[in-house]
Formats: sequence, structure tokens, C-alpha cells
Amino acid sequence: MVQTGAVLAFWGVSMLFVITPGADWAYAITAGLARRTTPAVLGLLTGHLLATVIVAAGIGALVATTPTALTVLTIAGSVYLVWLGIGTLRHPAAIHAGPDVAAVPAWRWGVNGFGVSGLNPKLLLLFLAVLPQFLTPSTGLPAGVQITILGLVHVASCAVVYFLVAHTAHLVLGTRPTAARIVSRVSGALMISIGLILLAERLLH
Repeated sequence: MVQTGAVLAFWGVSMLFVITPGADWAYAITAGLARRTTPAVLGLLTGHLLATVIVAAGIGALVATTPTALTVLTIAGSVYLVWLGIGTLRHPAAIHAGPDVAAVPAWRWGVNGFGVSGLNPKLLLLFLAVLPQFLTPSTGLPAGVQITILGLVHVASCAVVYFLVAHTAHLVLGTRPTAARIVSRVSGALMISIGLILLAERLLH
């Protein structure tokens, strides 16, 4: 088994990453206001699971060391975030689901959530740069298995925090339509900003 100390140490580092507001938080807040928490958060978690599988399979290292692949991933993720952000600004989530929200099927919220986290190159690089430091060869377990275990710890942390963020957004702003629209627009602006920053970092690198 992976040493308990290594798991707890990685969990602490992982939580610092998870509780830092970013694109995932912005999307979770938007989904909470639109009463689409479950499909949206499950989509976000699927993206983190994909990153775990990619790194555990050794593909992550190849992507990280291949400039073209990383550039394509970054551009795709950046454009996707900007597109979602613009959509959120144009149609801020309403507390009482109106025609626009009701017309969007649950699977669409899940797919968008997957895109937000799954196309985030920083998540992949975090796993490659940080996670390997917590592997313990003395346990006898293959590195891929240990990465999977630690990755699942990270996904579990994400599940708790993102569901909490989405539900809190709905409960706190549930009776404040004006505040809800403002927060929704801020979330959209945040997604656009993060997308543009990621794009600039890659193009200027």
C-alpha cells in the first residue's frame, strides 16, 4: 500500500490547489446558480479523472515534453474557457431556471464541465511536477498504481469542494437575484481572463 504519510502529505498539497479559486470554481458557481450542480460538477470531476489516467499511463510526460501537443492543448482549453465565459456574460445564470436554462440538457452541463477541467494543461503539469514527489518506491507498488491512488485522493477533494462551492452559491444567493447575476457575470469574466492568461503564457513562452 501507499504510505499513509505520503497520501496525507499529497492531500494537503492537493487541497491548496483545489481551494484556490479558478476556472473550476467559476463554473461550479455558475452551475449552482442555474440549479445544475450535479451534472456540472460530475463533468469537472471527469476531467480530473482523465488527467489521473493520462499521467498514470505515462502519456502525461510525453505531452508535457512535446511542445506542439502542449500548445494545442493550451490553445484549445483557452478558447473553450473564453467561449464559456462569453456565454455566461451574455446569459448569466438565473436563480429561477428560465427558458434558456431549462433548454440546456443536463448532459451539456456535464460536457462543458469536462471541457473546463479536462482541457486545463496546468492540471496535467501539476500532476507531473508535484504528484511524483509523493511516490514511495519502497512500497513495491508500481508507479502507475500509486499515481492512480493519489489521483483519486485529489478527485475526492475536488468533489467535496466543488459541490460545496456550487451549493453555497445557490443557498447564499438564492434569494438575491441581483447579486446572483453579478456573481454569475464575475464568474464569466473570470473564465475569460483565465483563458486569455493561459493563451498568452503559451504564445509568449
